[in-house]
Amino acid sequence: MASDNTELPHPAREDLQLTNVLFALSDPERLTIVRQLASGPLEMAQCHLSDPSMPKSTKSHLMKVLREAGVIRNESLGRGRRLSIRHDDLEARFPGLIGSVLAASADD
Repeated sequence: MASDNTELPHPAREDLQLTNVLFALSDPERLTIVRQLASGPLEMAQCHLSDPSMPKSTKSHLMKVLREAGVIRNESLGRGRRLSIRHDDLEARFPGLIGSVLAASADD
């Protein structure tokens, strides 16, 4: 039986690419997730989408795009997953970007 506590790959700070980060942040649902994480880490189950009828597989895909772009960290937490924004890495690579995105109105 496979363990649910597998570590997922995350790009190294120096491998973060602006085009990948901007693409990940360009989707309204992914941006909703990032805004929820702005106040601190959350368990994956606590993150909600604007469309509650969206399938779990779609939510997982949204998280995968954010993780692979280097926007979020997705780590094991017991039987669940804990998500957090990679503030330090994003700020080091693209100063001011994540702060500007998070400060923008949700209506933008």
